Amino acid sequence: MKFVIKTMHGLEEILAEEITSLGGQNVTILKRSVACEGDLMFMYKANMNLRTALKILVPIYKFKAQNEQELYDQVYAFDWSDYLKIDQTFAIDNTIFSEYFRHSQYAALKTKDAIVDQFRNKLGIRPSVDIKTPDIQFDLHAYRDEFTVSLDSSGDTLNRRGYREPGHKAPMNEVLAAGMLKLAGWNKDIPLIDPMCGSGTIMFEAAMAGSNMAPQINRQNFAFKNWNNFQPSIWNQVVAEAKSNVRLTKLNIQGGDIDFRAISIVEKSIKRFKMEDSVRVQRISFDKLIPKTSEGMIIVNPPYGERIGDNVDELYKLFGDTLKNNFHGFDAWILSSNMPAFKQLHLRASKKIVLFNGSLECKFQKYEMYQGSRE
Repeated sequence: MKFVIKTMHGLEEILAEEITSLGGQNVTILKRSVACEGDLMFMYKANMNLRTALKILVPIYKFKAQNEQELYDQVYAFDWSDYLKIDQTFAIDNTIFSEYFRHSQYAALKTKDAIVDQFRNKLGIRPSVDIKTPDIQFDLHAYRDEFTVSLDSSGDTLNRRGYREPGHKAPMNEVLAAGMLKLAGWNKDIPLIDPMCGSGTIMFEAAMAGSNMAPQINRQNFAFKNWNNFQPSIWNQVVAEAKSNVRLTKLNIQGGDIDFRAISIVEKSIKRFKMEDSVRVQRISFDKLIPKTSEGMIIVNPPYGERIGDNVDELYKLFGDTLKNNFHGFDAWILSSNMPAFKQLHLRASKKIVLFNGSLECKFQKYEMYQGSRE
């Protein structure tokens, strides 16, 4: 089977390494995705274990179209009964980069019409559309006049791990947090601090990775379970292996935030995922947080100044002073879209990586904290 596995900009190489380690073959890095090959066992393992994947797609049909009639005719010509039963619901996700189709939703609508009309003309009845919880999720991708329809094996995006309590106003995408940890070179033996932890995404991703806990170990619903070729015995084997691989070891992960609501959300998540021995959090201003070790790593996603009233220059200056005064021996990794604010740290970055937090282009920068001059 051939797969296209989606991720975020800047995480393609990290994802490719994960795929290779799971046994994926013919791995090719694309833009915000990685192509590979594997069997059903690999597909199930990928959905369970990949930390930097958003979706795992199986391409089933390629064609060309330059107008709505060609699109409709090409879709209608394909036998959809091999993948969709009349009593199943379906939905179509879409990504369109084409001068021929300016409105991506319209391309998806024409695709839906062709599928529905084929069933109605053959059987006299049609399958229903369910955009929230479809049994079968199709993915429509177009670049210029080249279209690919894929089966979405994941359903809900794979960044949803289940540990985060709802309520935080700007939670970080879990896949981004997992990628940042890998890019920074963090491992379970390195003390980790997030001094502006928000809803705790970076800490929880570290705790799951450090204990070798599969990111989807508590998830029940995957789209591939509704496919004609679903093999429960193989899936049960993957689940059993994931559970047996968990190593509940004590980790040194520390976080803080001044937002009472954020800390309350984190504390509930810690209890629900039984991470009390690995993750400790307190309501505290970052400049008051003192490390309990002489060395370690900071990974932080501070405010960018997107909200009115944020005084980011002063915030970043104070954060830079805090790093210099309190965190000798630490590597500090900071993600931000505010390039001028970075200068207020008055620190020299030893590494810079471009990432996207939602639609915001960011830099993920490394600062090596040392006492006195490097010379």
